[in-house]
Amino acid sequence: MKLEDLGYNLKLEKLRKENNLNDFEIGRIISEHKERYIVKTEKGEFEAEITGNLRFSAKTREDFPAVGDWVAFTSYEDGFAIIHKVLPRFSTIKRQAVGQFGEIQIIATNIDYAFLIQAVDRDFNINRLERYLTICYSAKVSPIIVLTKTDLIAEQQLSDIMESVSIRINNIPVIAISNETQDGYDTVKSILEKGKTYCMLGSSGVGKSTLLNNLSGRSIMKTDTISLSTSKGRHITSHRELIVLESGGILIDNPGMREVGIADSESGLETTFDHIMSLSQNCRFKDCTHTNELGCSVIEAVENRELDKSSYQNYLKMEREKAHYESTLEEKRKKDKEFGKMQKNYKKDKNKKNDLY
Repeated sequence: MKLEDLGYNLKLEKLRKENNLNDFEIGRIISEHKERYIVKTEKGEFEAEITGNLRFSAKTREDFPAVGDWVAFTSYEDGFAIIHKVLPRFSTIKRQAVGQFGEIQIIATNIDYAFLIQAVDRDFNINRLERYLTICYSAKVSPIIVLTKTDLIAEQQLSDIMESVSIRINNIPVIAISNETQDGYDTVKSILEKGKTYCMLGSSGVGKSTLLNNLSGRSIMKTDTISLSTSKGRHITSHRELIVLESGGILIDNPGMREVGIADSESGLETTFDHIMSLSQNCRFKDCTHTNELGCSVIEAVENRELDKSSYQNYLKMEREKAHYESTLEEKRKKDKEFGKMQKNYKKDKNKKNDLY
């Protein structure tokens, strides 16, 4: 296997030279297990850890390697490697870390396209699709909606779902497939390009791992049935993993996500809800929040049924969430700054006392 098969290109080679990494080997992280990584290269796969310097210099979790990253490393004969540096990323899909306000969880990096996967029989939720679209647009990743398990519903029901998507979401490819009959698979395969990286985003049990297994032609990821008692998917994929398909496409499977917290999504929200942004240009007040102001073109469009009410409410919810995240992040930065200042003063006072003695 060549590095080009993993997505390596001239742009990455230029970054390697600009960062003076010619003396190191280059590989791509294909999986992560509690800060131990599997790096894939032309020579094979290596289990790796990061250097102490890289760990010490990391300011946030975003500075650590993630699945999809290109890294400079040193390998050893026993199949072990040390990662010295992460090459600059061209895209990063991330969300708010669950239960940790102000913290970020990286889903995958250096992604070209994201398959937003929902099952039409029970998981389908347009509000969630708009959330996935927002984190994709924030990351500058092209989204593709994939509706699975079409064999479990009637044709008219599928038609109604497709129409409901088209009303609220524009200019995004929508593919309906069945993992059982493989209807729609030809369309998915035609999209996969050699050297391009795709990731799959969706809840547990929507068919991500089955789709990956079928596309690869072998059983790579474990799959399971939907829980009959909860109607929710069981967490079978326990970690992120990058797979190179025979077609040349590169696919990353992810554990199911029931929570998709919005983070750093100013441009993402504006793109997902571009119809609301367009309407807001005609609001009476420039700082209109589109909640209760007189002369708000957005509220007027909702009242006149020119704007879908559910989409409008979902926008307001994510806008509040973004504002809360940003205020929490600012508070965290302030505390970190104060702590750093306290440490600096402590070291300064300690040095003064040492000088006296």
